[in-house]
Amino acid sequence: MLDGAPGPWLPPGFDVVPQCAGGLDERLADAFARCDGPALLIGMDTPQVTPELLTVDFTGCDAWFGPAEDGGFWALGLAEPDPALLRGVPMSTPFTGAVQRERLVAAGLRVGDLPRLRDVDDACDARAVAALAPHGRFAARLARSEAAHR
Repeated sequence: MLDGAPGPWLPPGFDVVPQCAGGLDERLADAFARCDGPALLIGMDTPQVTPELLTVDFTGCDAWFGPAEDGGFWALGLAEPDPALLRGVPMSTPFTGAVQRERLVAAGLRVGDLPRLRDVDDACDARAVAALAPHGRFAARLARSEAAHR
C-alpha cells in the first residue's frame, strides 16, 4: 500500500495499490482485506529488518507479531487475514502493540513472536537503527544527510 505514486525506486514484481482513507488501523485493515492468503505486513520504518526475520512459517501458528521498542509493532502476519483484527486498535500510542497482540490472542489465534525491534520515529531512533545495520543504505543515507547539515 502506498500513499502517492510509486517512483523508480520500486523494484519489478511488486503490485502497488493506493491506500484507503481513514486512520492507520483502517489502512492496515484494508491492506489485509486485499489478501487472499497468508500475509505479513511490515513497517517501513525498520530498515534493519533482514530477509531471515521475514521468513515466517504459519504451520504452528495463526499469526506472527513483531513488537517495537516504543510500544507499537513493526510486523504483523496473519495466516487468514481478517481486517476486524485491526480496526479500532489505537495507533501510535505506547500501548498499540499490547492492544494489537491481545486482540489476536482474544480471537483465539496461536501467536508466534518475532524479535522486538526499534523503529524510526525521530533522529535519535535513526542513529540507533543505523548503528544496528551500519553497512546498509539507511545508514549511508543518514551519514550523508548528517554530514550535509554540519
